[in-house]
Amino acid sequence: MAYVPQTFFDALAVRTWCGLALRALGRAREEIDAINVYPVADGDTGTNLYLTAESAVAAVEAVFEGHDAHGSEKPALADAARAMAHGALIGARGNSGTILAQLLRGMAQVLAADGGTAHTDGEGLRLALRHAADSARQAVAHPVEGTVLTVASAAADAAGAAEGDCGTVARAAYDGARAALAATPGQLAVLERAGVVDAGGRGLVAVLGALVETFTGEAPSAVPVVRGTFPEAVSAEAATAAPDECADTPGTGGPAFEVIYLLEAGDTAVARLRERLDGLGDSLVVVGGDGLWNVHVHVDDAGAAVEAGIEAGRPYRVRITHFGVGDVHTTGAERQPRERAQRAVVAVVPGEGLAGLYTEAGATTVLARPGEPPASGELVEAVRRAHAHEVVLLPNDADLRHTAAAAADQARAEGIRVALIPTRSAVQGIAALAVHEPERRFDEDVVQMTSAAGATRYAEVAVAERQSWTMAGICQAGDVLGLIDGDVAVIGSDVTVTAETVLDRMLSAGGELVTLVLGDEAPAAVADHLETRVRESYLAVDTVVYRGGRQGAVLLIGVE
Repeated sequence: MAYVPQTFFDALAVRTWCGLALRALGRAREEIDAINVYPVADGDTGTNLYLTAESAVAAVEAVFEGHDAHGSEKPALADAARAMAHGALIGARGNSGTILAQLLRGMAQVLAADGGTAHTDGEGLRLALRHAADSARQAVAHPVEGTVLTVASAAADAAGAAEGDCGTVARAAYDGARAALAATPGQLAVLERAGVVDAGGRGLVAVLGALVETFTGEAPSAVPVVRGTFPEAVSAEAATAAPDECADTPGTGGPAFEVIYLLEAGDTAVARLRERLDGLGDSLVVVGGDGLWNVHVHVDDAGAAVEAGIEAGRPYRVRITHFGVGDVHTTGAERQPRERAQRAVVAVVPGEGLAGLYTEAGATTVLARPGEPPASGELVEAVRRAHAHEVVLLPNDADLRHTAAAAADQARAEGIRVALIPTRSAVQGIAALAVHEPERRFDEDVVQMTSAAGATRYAEVAVAERQSWTMAGICQAGDVLGLIDGDVAVIGSDVTVTAETVLDRMLSAGGELVTLVLGDEAPAAVADHLETRVRESYLAVDTVVYRGGRQGAVLLIGVE
């Protein structure tokens, strides 16, 4: 990523920093996931931080694209900073991602304080880092030292003592955070026993390293993450930490569910919500403001946590992750162990209809509702639920590649042989599942399934939510988009006509089988129209139709 190091903190610096932070978290994701032992050893801290940053990047890019589309100058610092904070807030994942979102929001509140300011200097960055650390600490119901909060405070302290430009302040914050991170095992016994530093703190150091690179053009040196032997120390020692070391230490029978949702509510209602959720569980983090909040809590009664949100305002994008019986966060009653199957398939599916189809075919499914992709912890739980020695994992979404990879790594660490087939659409997953044969050797089965998925071109018909640039030109909100292999190829106004155009383009390269998956919003006659089109225009091509339910896209198309 070539760029000119920034002198001041302006909109371009926000954009550059977000991009570099995403890249840094992508590189460190597996390492951070591997050392994740607090507050829950579910191996997804790195992935959650990455996905939170990814949402921030998307929001900032949308602001720049909007200005480009109107031929105006680059956005103001306030616009970019607010977009960064909002993107992180709505995309925050897990405990760590929620805290990162509040850190970015705290910075944005300072950077956007004077909406007309084109940029800020080292003093402004010092104030932003201080406010970020303070606001993140206030968002956590029961702050614990030795965590990302400690690292953020140390960064703000070091930045406050520095004098100079943004590069000097960023370097001081990074050095302070790095030193604090190295000290975290001495502050949290669960980290000391596992021989690792705090995973969330490690992620924040990566983000601050990207800030240094933004203003200096130089990436800081690598960060040590372990003490003693690793990764054996994590799996063996972290799992046996003494119960009195930490409220969320694995093996103490802590809450069974992670509940996350966005909430539209006023400040007074949220204050009451905090009190109620604090009595229901632990790891409570509520971030946001100005009527929009991101709520994160670990509880045994997930329904009560959601009901509390309904009483406070309007919760949406509700995500409930079960940590799994017998895993890092629950003890469960004694039960007769059932025999493991030799092989299973775990698939992410976008709608209830396809979930039924995949289940009938023998797969264990994870439902990804529109705007609510699963976290790696959900995929790991599904792999465990499949209860097999060998598992084939089908993410069925290009955006889930990092999440699925993290889940596969975690499952392998538990002794399960996992093969990840990089399916990018549910129709590719259907093709892979169609040739799945559990009696074959594992490697041969994976090769055949991968080949079938790779031979299936995929498309979807969806409705644009906002104006944007595409490969096919500028689309407006409400336009019907035809995407082939992930890129917009057709912009239209009618679902049926757009779908026919997409299908014709796909079949121009040949094909033997067309798969149509209809969403709830698909016109009643679109399937019959497309089946007739294939039958009359393409010899020896068969068509199969499924009902996908509430799947986000109006229509999914596969051509084998």
